[in-house]
Amino acid sequence: MKSANPFVPAFITCMREGYNFKLFRTDVIAGLTVAIVALPLAMAMAVAAGATPAQGLVTAVVAGFFISLLGGSRVQIGGPTGAFVVVIFNVIHQFGYGGLVLSSIMAGILLIVAGYAKLGKLIKYIPYPVITGFTTGIAVIIASSQVKDFLGLQVDSVPADFIGKWTVYLTNLDKVTLAALGLGALGLATIILCKKISQKIPSYLVSILLISAIAYVGSLDVETIGTRFPNLPTGLPSPVWPEFSIDQIRKLVPSAFTIAFLAGIEALLSAVVADGLIGKKHSLNQELIGQGVANVASGLFGGIPATGAIARTATNIKAGGRTPVAGIFHSIFLLVFLYTAMDLLAFIPMAALAAVLFMVSWGMSDLKHFIQIAKISPSDRTILFLTFILTVAVDLTVAIGVGVTFASLLFMRHMSRSVEIRKQNAINEYADQDGDNVADDSIDIPEEVTVLQINGPLFYGFASEFCDRLKTLEKLPRILILRMRFMPYLDASGESSIEDIIKVCREHKTFVIFSAIRPQPRAILQKAGIIRNLDGAIAADFDHALEMAKELLQDKDFLQKHIDPTENRS
Repeated sequence: MKSANPFVPAFITCMREGYNFKLFRTDVIAGLTVAIVALPLAMAMAVAAGATPAQGLVTAVVAGFFISLLGGSRVQIGGPTGAFVVVIFNVIHQFGYGGLVLSSIMAGILLIVAGYAKLGKLIKYIPYPVITGFTTGIAVIIASSQVKDFLGLQVDSVPADFIGKWTVYLTNLDKVTLAALGLGALGLATIILCKKISQKIPSYLVSILLISAIAYVGSLDVETIGTRFPNLPTGLPSPVWPEFSIDQIRKLVPSAFTIAFLAGIEALLSAVVADGLIGKKHSLNQELIGQGVANVASGLFGGIPATGAIARTATNIKAGGRTPVAGIFHSIFLLVFLYTAMDLLAFIPMAALAAVLFMVSWGMSDLKHFIQIAKISPSDRTILFLTFILTVAVDLTVAIGVGVTFASLLFMRHMSRSVEIRKQNAINEYADQDGDNVADDSIDIPEEVTVLQINGPLFYGFASEFCDRLKTLEKLPRILILRMRFMPYLDASGESSIEDIIKVCREHKTFVIFSAIRPQPRAILQKAGIIRNLDGAIAADFDHALEMAKELLQDKDFLQKHIDPTENRS
């Protein structure tokens, strides 16, 4: 049976399976429901990132459409998410909005290449403490960025760095606008109350409508979307290819990689969650391709980076969405809002959006898992807090790089500790260790034979100790048997250490027998020429290695060639 084509969008798959009016009706209802939820979130995410509410809506329309049309998940809903807030803010701050557009396009191209290169499965190798650490760090940064709007602080500017922000906040508490604080607190309470009453209530939308109505009717003097962004567009802008230079591309490469990395991780995590809810499997690589096209298109239309949104995807599923048509209609409804409702959106107080973002940050923080990971082990706790602190205090790109690198180093340390090289001489160890068909009463290891068993992969984290272990022997034997049945992996460093072992044995006239070499180590040793140039032998298993050793010790020519172990063999 042929495997399914990994590069077919879920939209095409659903159409081939058969699409009927019943599915169409539920998808339209789900699309409208998600659009109502996405409307305030798209604007809030854009504002938090230093962009405009309109750019957030454009992103939800354009990127959301292509993620649903070309992605590998049946129910994924795409748009701007909290994961990008820090990166977007930093790129706009350093390179302007033009730099962000170029970064988004570059990230999209990287995702498309990753999809066609079938790199989707590599996402699962990102350690969970790293993901949780930077996700919680992002949540803290988002919440911190909204304190000014929530309190209505009358300050000209707020620094980009975390410490600088809170320094400004704490030294300007006398400039709090009570009206903004009251509206923000009421908005926050409204969201919490709606969620407790029923998850089906669009709590974010209810909160924003209520706070906007109170601010308008009461003519409250608070900052709104309209006062901060006086020139909101009323429609979808035309696509424009950004101007760029080679030097600018070079400077934006780290940001593009970070955006692509975050988009890939969040999209695939969201798709996995969706799979569990609907009982279907998504295409990892096609999802990356869809995300890539979506980010290129978002950049061309003047949007911001986008990815799969877990909360909106779950809302889509709960509302009945079962095919990508629901996501497409989500974008269509948002497009209608973009053309018809921008004048009304201008009345939304910034404190209302801040309340929404506080709740989004709380949901992102995943405090339960954060505490759980912190309790598991010292190494996981170290990775978690290191990534979290670097995300908040330094930079997201640095946090991801350092977190993954440190996690890899700790993993290699744990693996090296799991590797065991032991000298064996007890009769009952062999059958228990690897199941070789050697009866206890038939095992007889001559004094002139030493057996070293390697348990675990021999790689660069432990290879240097391998030769040192041989040197710790009181004397080198006539014959050395290397038991390799439980050595599943060998890298270049391990191969080099084996070469060193053979060299030492050759100098001391010690004959080496390799026992039960597994396929991967055998292939490495063959490519390195060790097997071909070996001054020794290879046995299929330990039983044959012992028989070979005994026969050699009875061979007079062998005994003459290999001096007595007691004569200068230390």
